[in-house]
Amino acid sequence: MSGRREPVPFAFVAEADRFRSNVTPPPPERASVGQMAGRWLLGLTLVAGLVGSLVIGTPALSADSSGSGTRQSQATEGR
Repeated sequence: MSGRREPVPFAFVAEADRFRSNVTPPPPERASVGQMAGRWLLGLTLVAGLVGSLVIGTPALSADSSGSGTRQSQATEGR
């Protein structure tokens, strides 16, 4: 293999990592009060949903030690 390198077709691509622009981008717009309130409300709703699902789901996941597995329904008692 020869040690000769082929020229880059687009020289600016090779120098792109060294290029610095003197043009600064505009500063990001600040969120309005309504947007901030909406974000807070959305976050609060999501957190409340997660907490509510934990509160409702925890009793269903807990081991039932009251012995309800030995109870029989009325249909199995022969009534």
